[in-house]
Amino acid sequence: MGSTQPKSVFEFEDQSLVGGEKHSLDEAPLRDLYSGGANDCCPHVMKNSVVDSIRIVVFSAKINLLMPFGPLAIVVDKLTGHHGWVFLLSLLGIIPLAERLGQLACYTGPTVGGLLNATFGNATELIISIYALKRGMIRVVQQSLLGSILSNMLLVLGCAFFAGGLVHSHREQVFNKATSGVNSGLLLMAVMGLLFPAVLHSTRTELHYGKSELSLSRFTSCIMLVAYASYLFFQLRSQHNLYIPVDQSENHTEENSDDEEAPEISKWESIIWLSILTLVISVLSEYLVNAIEGASVAMSIPVAFISVILLPIVGNAAEHAGAVMFAMKDKLDITLGVAIGSSTQISMFGIPFCVVVGWFMGCPMDLDFQLFETATLFLTVLVVAFMLQEGTSNYFKGLMLILCYIIVAASFFVHRDPKAIQDKPQNPKQ
Repeated sequence: MGSTQPKSVFEFEDQSLVGGEKHSLDEAPLRDLYSGGANDCCPHVMKNSVVDSIRIVVFSAKINLLMPFGPLAIVVDKLTGHHGWVFLLSLLGIIPLAERLGQLACYTGPTVGGLLNATFGNATELIISIYALKRGMIRVVQQSLLGSILSNMLLVLGCAFFAGGLVHSHREQVFNKATSGVNSGLLLMAVMGLLFPAVLHSTRTELHYGKSELSLSRFTSCIMLVAYASYLFFQLRSQHNLYIPVDQSENHTEENSDDEEAPEISKWESIIWLSILTLVISVLSEYLVNAIEGASVAMSIPVAFISVILLPIVGNAAEHAGAVMFAMKDKLDITLGVAIGSSTQISMFGIPFCVVVGWFMGCPMDLDFQLFETATLFLTVLVVAFMLQEGTSNYFKGLMLILCYIIVAASFFVHRDPKAIQDKPQNPKQ
């Protein structure tokens, strides 16, 4: 056999979309990215009984011990109506469901596994956002999506750099600068899309006050969706060689042996479980969103802090663990794909998608995230871009990113949002 070279994430998706059935040993590192294990994305299938399928999905991971908190949140809401406990229990109950959602997407096979993983990886944030839009809680939607970006770029990437730097303290870890450069450019474009509506509103220079800002936001959102679609085409079809990992000589013998193992559940089992988990997350998300107002008052925590810091922890829990694990294995290209790639998807797809959905729902969701939030995002993108420009990482860079996130969290804890729900007349249940 000839020598094998590791494929990047985007090369794998490209081959899948073309429809080829090539399942070479080179796909091992890619399977790691999508599922957290080298053998999780194997194209072979294995049929299981209903009991075996439940055992594999529900009882195979320690994080699933948090699942009972979901039904408990519903019971507490029906019996006591205490929004503080309902919010906390719903938050804990969604975490394992979000993790399972990302894992199971890969089992659908190599053709659609990558795309489904990318979609379901951020499904939790989008589901929560849609329920919040239905209730008219626009600020919760804006701040939770912003918080997801900040969490991925500072906390997730920072912990990954820190852990990987400690494990490989004798040298600097390297990654592909081209990949990070493209994502940094897209993130800056997202900042520009959010900045203009905020400045337009703050300077009161709208041509038609109250209308121009919303029209600009909807137009910009459509442009951002086109840009994201172009980005997908660019990385999957036109310039996929740009994303080849830096370390071409890494030996994947151990992972190659794992490739021969079949996944534990079949494609159709995965699709059924994805549907079930999405439905359960939707139910818990409704309880979570309904409890935000009361939880803010009951726990004396600003809604801005809940939306920007606490809610993103739910959607990013699995990504956090995966990014750290791959950094410790010296696979920083995969780590960046998890952390920065998710931030890019939220900023260029998630946010404009919610604006368009709000448009159809008759909800005036716009891109005016207010100057405080927009400035926070702008500075975060700049800091991360500077950290990535050398194409190397170490534990000190990771520590700096973590400390930056702590500063951001403290800032939102003392921030009084003039448009927050708690500033409006209300009578929440306690």
